Amino acid sequence: MNVVVFGAGSLGSLVGGLLAREHAVTLVGRDPHVAAVGESGLRVGGRFDFAVAPEATTDGEGLAADLVVVTVKAFDTESAAETLATGEFRAALSLQNGMGNEEALAQFLDCPVLAGTASYGAVLRDPGFVECTGEGEVVLGPREGATAPIADEVGRAFRAAGIETAVADDMPRRLWEKLAVNAGINATTALARVENAAVLDGPAREVATAAARETARVARAEGVDLPEDEAVAALERVADDTADNASSMLQDVLAGRRTEVGAITGHVCARARERGVSVPVNRTLTDLLRAWESGRNEDRSGSRGSDGPEP
Repeated sequence: MNVVVFGAGSLGSLVGGLLAREHAVTLVGRDPHVAAVGESGLRVGGRFDFAVAPEATTDGEGLAADLVVVTVKAFDTESAAETLATGEFRAALSLQNGMGNEEALAQFLDCPVLAGTASYGAVLRDPGFVECTGEGEVVLGPREGATAPIADEVGRAFRAAGIETAVADDMPRRLWEKLAVNAGINATTALARVENAAVLDGPAREVATAAARETARVARAEGVDLPEDEAVAALERVADDTADNASSMLQDVLAGRRTEVGAITGHVCARARERGVSVPVNRTLTDLLRAWESGRNEDRSGSRGSDGPEP
């Protein structure tokens, strides 16, 4: 299969590197990482140890492939979709955090858009080098639920490359479950500056599990069957599997980058407001992260900064 990975940061580079062991892969990302991959290839370390030589470019326009895997930050999804619309693909797969990414892609792309989750841990250590910090699973399927031949085909392609992959017919529920996990782990660890293991016990656990339970209540108000205990169990499972990892949101905070708060706890709050559900923990996490982002922008510009994508 010919695959484009749009957003070759940590997760995108890991998934692209794994796929490149079996398929023709093009990574779309930023320099100096893309330049290093183009010159010397991509090294994958940590839980794996191999090198591959995918194509790599900073220009995502006019590309053509069987599949485009989208791994950009949620706040850049619309911009990515506009760029990808200049190309031609048989299918698109979102492996992003947060909610609403698939709908944004579908507005611009003339191909089926699959939803997906990925529990692999990844950190981009240096240009041209990504470390797998935890082996997990990719789950994918039609964004509306049910089944589709293209989802089965993509699942087979991922498994052929050695990626643990399941094709599911209940992606709306799985996306809400992932949202509960991200609301609990990402926001809590980013604010407390702790690794994922911290949400398994102690004060961080109380905050994280409360955020997950609130998210499950909103999911049910949205018509998605997600019991609170199952949301908490998923959070605990992911935290245990990635205990030594720094969440993607913590990595963003430590690097002074904009976070995906709007698509995670912010999404929970927005849907809760529409449905009349009380989510005080998610609201507090959202407000604190947005306060940090506001301060970050003021530090950069000397005044309140814009909420636009990172350069």
